[in-house]
Amino acid sequence: MITTMPNVTAAVVPVLEALGRELLRWRTDDTARALHSRQDFKTEADRRADAFIKERLAVLFPGVPIWSEEDTEHGSTRPAAYWLIDPIDGTASWYDGFPGFVTQTAFIADQVPQAGIIHCPATNQTWTARAGEGAWRNGRRLPGLLPRDRCIVVDNTPKPHGIAAELVRALPATGYRESGSLGLKAALVADGTADLFVKRVTVRDWDMAPAAVLLAETGGLLALPDGQPFGFDGPMEKPGVIVARDAGLCARAADVLRACP
Repeated sequence: MITTMPNVTAAVVPVLEALGRELLRWRTDDTARALHSRQDFKTEADRRADAFIKERLAVLFPGVPIWSEEDTEHGSTRPAAYWLIDPIDGTASWYDGFPGFVTQTAFIADQVPQAGIIHCPATNQTWTARAGEGAWRNGRRLPGLLPRDRCIVVDNTPKPHGIAAELVRALPATGYRESGSLGLKAALVADGTADLFVKRVTVRDWDMAPAAVLLAETGGLLALPDGQPFGFDGPMEKPGVIVARDAGLCARAADVLRACP
């Protein structure tokens, strides 16, 4: 298995960091900012970032399939082992000049994420994890997450809105933090900056796979809105997500969701 190779994440970190520098530069490049799809908010930068990662992963790990958010279609059967990439998670944040976007990738084998790398160019932070070996932020090992009285909810609006506002009220939360992309919010739970992130809209496996390894290594929970495990098999689309510091908080969040129309 690829994760038995030494420094598998270390080989990919420079790729995402190099792409991050390009993403910052492309913000002022009108060609890169060209919109190919207003409905899905897809830009030329998304296409460039996709090609950038694919070309380099193909050299580093020849023969390993690469699936991407930017692919026009995916096969009905997933490979036994493959890279799943999200070239720009949070394109709207990138486009509008906000810091909350990342470039991220995960290696998945036997339907389980084995390695995850998330890089936030605007803050120069990189989260990495390898199954059974640990998780790190900028090279420093992340401690395990433990139940605590604190409950900081993270979402992508300046003030709690929608289901986030209901969670803040019902749990109740002790704090709130604004952040952009799905992967970044999940990483903030995994590293202990926040405690809970919930979405009750469609999310896709490339949004969550890199953070899934971080959460597994720090003891966090990744679940569907009903509290059941978030799996990386079947359809790429899922009906939402709960990212929680611990099982108890995950269960409480699922109860709030069940009580909300």
